[in-house]
Amino acid sequence: MQENILTIFYDGNCPLCSLEMEKLKQHDQHNRIRLENLHQPNFEQRFPDINVAAALKVLHGKYQNKRLLALDVTHRAWTLVGRGAWVAPLQFPVIKQIAHGGYLLLARYRRPISHFIHQRFGIGIKTCNKGTCYEKPNNTDHWR
Repeated sequence: MQENILTIFYDGNCPLCSLEMEKLKQHDQHNRIRLENLHQPNFEQRFPDINVAAALKVLHGKYQNKRLLALDVTHRAWTLVGRGAWVAPLQFPVIKQIAHGGYLLLARYRRPISHFIHQRFGIGIKTCNKGTCYEKPNNTDHWR
């Protein structure tokens, strides 16, 4: 069963990134998604094959012993949790190229965009020094 688990290496200091990961896990009824925050103190020891600098530039994932990048991670994740129809267009040839370009632009500026949206509209999850912070009492100030 381990080969059917998607491990996503995400930026836990990004409010929108953390929000997407939380929403994804809410739909993960069969525990097919494992989330790993790139900012964990022991991340490099646990995952020596993941280049943190590269993973902070473009979303990284592992599925069936293969590395997935960018929107391929997003597509696989939402498909695994039964919401593949939401992201199916990301695999259509012309849309995939346009979406990938848009993704790279958003990924490059995700922190200022994410923090602006969080501060201005309250969308996203607050981050803290110890990991991703949660306002729910059962998920407070811990690494995911």
